[in-house]
Amino acid sequence: MSDAAKTETKPKNEEEIDASAAPLMDHLMELRKRLIIAVSAIVIGFALCFAVSVPLYEFLVIPFEKALTAAGVEPKLYFAPLEFFFTRVKLAALGGFALAFPVVAYQLYQFIAPGLYKAERQTALPFIAAMPVLFTLGASLVYFVLMPFVMRFAVGMEQNVGEGSGVTIELLTRVGDYLSLITTLIMAFGFAFQLPVFLTLLARAGLITADTLTKNRKFAIVIIFVVAAFLTPPDPISQLVLAAAIVALYETSVWSVRLAGKPRRDGEESASV
Repeated sequence: MSDAAKTETKPKNEEEIDASAAPLMDHLMELRKRLIIAVSAIVIGFALCFAVSVPLYEFLVIPFEKALTAAGVEPKLYFAPLEFFFTRVKLAALGGFALAFPVVAYQLYQFIAPGLYKAERQTALPFIAAMPVLFTLGASLVYFVLMPFVMRFAVGMEQNVGEGSGVTIELLTRVGDYLSLITTLIMAFGFAFQLPVFLTLLARAGLITADTLTKNRKFAIVIIFVVAAFLTPPDPISQLVLAAAIVALYETSVWSVRLAGKPRRDGEESASV
C-alpha cells in the first residue's frame, strides 16, 4: 500500500471510531443523569422517612400490640444500647427506597425507552404501574392478616410455672427482631405478588405459554412451597400463607398469560395473511 493510500485510510478509520464513540458517550451521560435523579430520590426519601421513623415504627408495631393485648399480655419491646437508633436507620432506608421506587422505575423506563418500539413502550407502561400496586397488596396482606396470626401464635407459646413446665417461658421481643420479621415478610410477599407481571412479560416475549404453565402446575406447586420455606421465618403459619398466596397468583398468572398470548397470536395470524 502506498503512502497516499495510508494517509487516506487513517482519517477514515478515525472518523468511524469517533462516530461510534459519540453514541456511547451520549448513553453514558444519559445513564449518569438518570442515576443522579434516582439516587437523589432515595436520599430524599431516606431523610423524610428518618424524620418520621418513630411514628412509622409505631405503625408497624400495631399488629404486635393488638395481638398481645388480646392475649392479656402487656405489649413490651426491648432494645440494646443504640439498637433502636440503628433500627430507625434501617427502617428509614427501606422506607426511603419504597418511597423513591416510582421515581427509580420511571428513570429506568426513560433510559431504556428509546431502544424500544412504540408497541413495546405501550406494553411496558401498564406493567410498571402494576408493580407498586401488587407490592402494596402483598404488604397489606402481611400487615392486616399474617402478622396478627404470627404474633398470636408466638404469644400462645408462652408458659407459666405449673403449666407443664417448671420454668416460665415468656416472649421477649426486641425492636430490631420485630422489624426484621415484618420487613422480611413484607419483602417476601411484595416480590411474590410480582409473579403475574413476571410471567406475563415472559409470555409477551414468547418464552412461555398458558399451556406450559398448566402442564407444569404440579412441579410449580412443589417449588412454591420450597421457596416459601426459604423466604419466610421458620413458622408454619407464614410459610403456608405465603405458599397459598403464590399458588393463587400462579393461577392468576395462567389467566393473564393466556390473555397476553392471544394478541400475540392474532398479530402473527394477521402478519401471515
